[in-house]
Amino acid sequence: MSGHSKWSTIKRKKGAKDAARSKVFSKLIKEIQIAARMGGGDPDSNPRLRLAIQNGKIENLPKDNIERAIKKATGSESDAFEEVVYEGYAPHGIAVMVECLTDNTNRTVANVRSYFNKYSGSLGKTGSLEFVFDQKGVFTIKKGLLNLEDIELDLIDAGAEDIEVEDDYITVYCAREDFGNMQKKTEELKLDVENAGLKRIPKDTKVLNLTEFQSVMKLIDMIENDDDVQNVYHNIELTDELMQSME
Repeated sequence: MSGHSKWSTIKRKKGAKDAARSKVFSKLIKEIQIAARMGGGDPDSNPRLRLAIQNGKIENLPKDNIERAIKKATGSESDAFEEVVYEGYAPHGIAVMVECLTDNTNRTVANVRSYFNKYSGSLGKTGSLEFVFDQKGVFTIKKGLLNLEDIELDLIDAGAEDIEVEDDYITVYCAREDFGNMQKKTEELKLDVENAGLKRIPKDTKVLNLTEFQSVMKLIDMIENDDDVQNVYHNIELTDELMQSME
């Protein structure tokens, strides 16, 4: 699963560099709204909302924006966002899954299909890539002065399947059904969680050369810039050469 950890590292760096043009706030607000609409506006009794608020605070989403998003979602005029997932293949046989929150599925699917077509990819049927990815809980924790040995057994007891340490971060993976337990455990241990959520981890990865990788990234970058898109996953093997090309 180290590829996901490397990808997350690059996304942090890229996000910091491109903060002025990013759509981070709108994605966070949408997630807060759908969490509040589905489970109520009280984060104490709504784990998904609590997590969405936590992720918003990490990205410095203003408190007023968070409160307005919750109020709008729980009011009579709340936006009817729907969660949809699109699956397809980028050039060179790379599998791509696109998670969206949208108030207009016709618009969103038309846009996503146009991106795949523009860059010689193809949009597939729902469920066609389920065999490529596993959905896992992923927690990115700031290491700081934390000694992993002090908390490792607690994390394993909560369901940790894999724990990776890279640079200043500890990444913990767990099964989808253990996500809630792991979230509670990180709160109990007062860990500095930078990001947490259910992520799609490729079971197998595919090696590309630099030119092939750059052609796929044109598609992925275009998809990620769509306001309706929350997350994009792929099964590229992220070698050191490819990582360096993104820095």
